[in-house]
Amino acid sequence: MNFDTYLSAGNQSFWLLIATVLPALSPIGISVFFLALTEGAPKELRQSMATRIAIQVSLLMVFFMLFGAIILNLFSLSIDVVRLGGGLLLAVIGWNMINAKPNEELTEKPAPPFSTESARLMSFYPLTFPLSFGPGTLAATITVSVTLLDSESSGVIAANLLGAIVGCLVAGSTVLVCYRYADKVLKPLGKSGVMIFLNFSAFILMCLGIQVAWGGLRNLLGELLSRGVA
Repeated sequence: MNFDTYLSAGNQSFWLLIATVLPALSPIGISVFFLALTEGAPKELRQSMATRIAIQVSLLMVFFMLFGAIILNLFSLSIDVVRLGGGLLLAVIGWNMINAKPNEELTEKPAPPFSTESARLMSFYPLTFPLSFGPGTLAATITVSVTLLDSESSGVIAANLLGAIVGCLVAGSTVLVCYRYADKVLKPLGKSGVMIFLNFSAFILMCLGIQVAWGGLRNLLGELLSRGVA
C-alpha cells in the first residue's frame, strides 16, 4: 500500500470519529451545566477548569478508543450496562442540582467561593465524567474503535488510529471553546433569566439521564426476552 492509502484511511477515520462522537459529546448543550456547577467561581478559575476538562475529555476519548473494548470484556460488561449505570448517574446529578439551591437561597445568598482544590476535584467529577464524557460518548468512542480495528493491514489500522486520535483532540478543543465562553452565551438573559435557565437545564439533565438509562435497560430487557423465547 502506498502513502495515499494510509492518508485516505486516516482522513476517513478522523471524520468518522468527529461525526460519531461530537453529537454525543454535545459541548454546546453541556456547557450550560458547566456554567451551573461553576457558579460563584472567578472567571480565571472557570477558564482554568474548562482547559482541564477539555484535556481530560480528550485523554479519555483516546484511552477508551484504544482500550475500551478490552476493559469491558475484562469485566464482562456490555455497552448497554454502561448506558444504564451512566444514565442513572446523570439523573442523580440533575436531581441534586434541582434540589441543591432553592430559588430563595439563590436570591438571598451569594454562591459559595471556590477553592483551587475543590475546583480541581470538580473538574473531573462530575464535570468531566459523567457530564462531558458521558455514557453516550463512551459508547460512541468504543464503537468507532471497533470499526477502525477491523482491517487486516497493520498500516491501515495505525493510520486509522492516528486519524481518530487527531479527531479526539479536535473534539476536545470544541469542549474548551464552548466552556470558556459559556457565560457570554447566557449573559443577555440577565441574573433572573440565568437562574431560571439553569434550573430548567438541571431538569433537562435529569431527563437525559433517565432517557440514556432507559435505552440501556430496554436493550437489556430485549436481549433477556429474546433468550427466553429462544
